[in-house]
Amino acid sequence: MTITDCRDLAVSNADNALVAALENAHEMFLTYSGDPLGEITEVLDAEPDFVMGQIFKASLLTQAMETRIYPELVSTLKTAEALAPRANERERRHIEAIRAWADGDFHGAVDLWDALLVQFPRDLLALQLAHLSDVLLGDTDNQRDRVARILHAWDESVPGYGYMLGLYAFGLEENRDFDIAEECGRRAVAMNPKDAYAIHAVGHVMESQGRQSGGINWMRSREQDWAYSNFANHLWWHLSLYHLDLAQNDQVLDIYDRCLRSTDSSGDRYEELDAAALLWRLELLGVDVGDRWKTLADKWEPSATDTLYAFNDVHAMMTFVADGRWEVAEQVLNAHERYTTAANDANAAMTRTVGQPFCKALKAFAEEKYGEAVDILLPIRYRTRYLGGSHAQRDIIGMTLLEAALRGGRNDLALALASERTALKPTSPMNWRFAARAHRGRGDHTRATEAEAQAIALHG
Repeated sequence: MTITDCRDLAVSNADNALVAALENAHEMFLTYSGDPLGEITEVLDAEPDFVMGQIFKASLLTQAMETRIYPELVSTLKTAEALAPRANERERRHIEAIRAWADGDFHGAVDLWDALLVQFPRDLLALQLAHLSDVLLGDTDNQRDRVARILHAWDESVPGYGYMLGLYAFGLEENRDFDIAEECGRRAVAMNPKDAYAIHAVGHVMESQGRQSGGINWMRSREQDWAYSNFANHLWWHLSLYHLDLAQNDQVLDIYDRCLRSTDSSGDRYEELDAAALLWRLELLGVDVGDRWKTLADKWEPSATDTLYAFNDVHAMMTFVADGRWEVAEQVLNAHERYTTAANDANAAMTRTVGQPFCKALKAFAEEKYGEAVDILLPIRYRTRYLGGSHAQRDIIGMTLLEAALRGGRNDLALALASERTALKPTSPMNWRFAARAHRGRGDHTRATEAEAQAIALHG
């Protein structure tokens, strides 16, 4: 008898109880709730030969992007590879994709998951892994189109349809298809109120459109659905961005202190990324953040030379230069030199293209060498997607460039950059404040006053 999961996909060497346990763990992964890794590990302790269980565990570990997790990923993958003769074709393809990922061939892994999805378009795990990898790699087109390619096989009768819509909503938003993105995201949340990823997708739409009050209302109205999820840190960060745009800095610092500032030494990089990204934005805007950098830099320092993921490296560098840890900052740059000289994997390319230059620019900025920071960042500003993350996350590069131009007296450039921002998001008070400073720097006090008035009017 062939055992299948809830989407009619065959599962090797399993019984219905094992499949149910796997689906329960996957539901946790989809909703960012509970402990899916612990859940599947408990299943595998009792049934170590469960092929799809080992695949699922290894799949979870691919998303950590941390050196400390890598040995467990490799160990789990080797167990899955040893079980490959018992696996079916779909499962073997999963194993091949995870092997490519573990070897640093992130693009190859995504290609293998994509080929799997052509044949098995209802494999929600493959879709989720490929989509999250697209985000890690900054592949904005496929964040949308990879989901679109499997839509023909889905409807509301297929379990997990709402989660698929949530992934699609985010991909649509990253491609500025805002209306359809919001429709899909809200529909996903209506189907699964605790779908934190879909809630986040709608939040992205509102941030991208400069709908600050609407974004605050959306996040607060859904707070009970996401505030206790494993994605809460990132969603608190999103909420803080709306307040930051409105110059409600007390609220931003309150969110940081209550929800992002942690003395936990577990080393969860996803949490520390959000904390560093928020503090650096405050730093750029001239807000005194007190001693908050020290605690965060203490958490990043043990992994300063990991060079596993460029996106992590730049956020680590923010903490080191902001806290004046110049020796550690040099260690990061030296590690980049060694790594990019010796390696040729996907992350090495990300580091060369964006990670390493941005780290150098961050150091120059903190040393008040603003012209140097501008000269480093200006040539890479249209390649920043290769750092990974979202448009909202990568906007920190544009903000750093603009602020460096302002502080360095490059006011014509600053005005051009501010003009670009106000055209893209004209309802952003922060963008108009940037424009006002650029006008004033050029000596055009009339235009500066007009831009300041626009910013005040948008506070509503």
